[in-house]
Amino acid sequence: MTTTVQTRHAIHYSQSERMTGAELREHFLIEDLFVGGSLQAVYTHYDRMLVAGATPAGGTLAVGEELAKLVGTDHLLERRELGLINIGGAGRVIADGTTYELQPTDGLYLGQGTKDIAFESADASTPAKFYINSAPAHTKFPSRIIRNTDAIENDLGDGATSNKRKLYQYLHPKVLPTCQLLMGLTRLETGSVWNTMPAHLHDRRMEAYLYFELPENAFVVHLMGRPEATEHLIVRSGQAILSPPWSIHCGAGTSAYAFIWSMAGDNQSFTDMDMVDMKSLK
Repeated sequence: MTTTVQTRHAIHYSQSERMTGAELREHFLIEDLFVGGSLQAVYTHYDRMLVAGATPAGGTLAVGEELAKLVGTDHLLERRELGLINIGGAGRVIADGTTYELQPTDGLYLGQGTKDIAFESADASTPAKFYINSAPAHTKFPSRIIRNTDAIENDLGDGATSNKRKLYQYLHPKVLPTCQLLMGLTRLETGSVWNTMPAHLHDRRMEAYLYFELPENAFVVHLMGRPEATEHLIVRSGQAILSPPWSIHCGAGTSAYAFIWSMAGDNQSFTDMDMVDMKSLK
């Protein structure tokens, strides 16, 4: 079992607008989050968000000293909170001696101060895939499972505009208290391909997107950048995007798909969005 760590520094839009496609991918796309038997972690300088994927295979995968060293504390959640959603087979998370059994699309919140964290798959042939986000925390809130049936369901969009979708709020003030993390899952209906349209910004918060449930040969064209200077990235299933506060974050797929969105920053108001006039997109 291994842990791999990367660091992504914050990029100003004046820099991104001069980047090649390969450079955009290097700074904003996370390609290999789910590798069997490993914990893949990316520490970002956008609101100090940590994005990680844990894929236990045939044993226990523990959060070790590598991540504690990364954030400069004795253990990862000494001054942080953590949220995750399982996008693989059934699995479990063992946190300070408590075992949390997670089915596909179940979520988990671990509060500040949780010390020992480990991951296991119920069946190594169908491993769990835990998509993890962690951000700094100012106090401790209780850890708990968020079943997919506990999440707040919202019907959004319209088939006529190819963006009919269901949005599920997992880490949200109406579901449970957190310090700053917001996290949820959106699934597009068959025949719809556009997510988060019309586009918006929220300069007070960064966002990360994990795309999944895409067929092998399918992809999403993810739009990023300032509304007047958009750029794009091709994203495959199981890959994640880092979205700076100055960037729009929307896209269209070659088929229906799902994505997990997460945010950290100044507030927890899901509706705190600066809408973009579609006529201004360039």
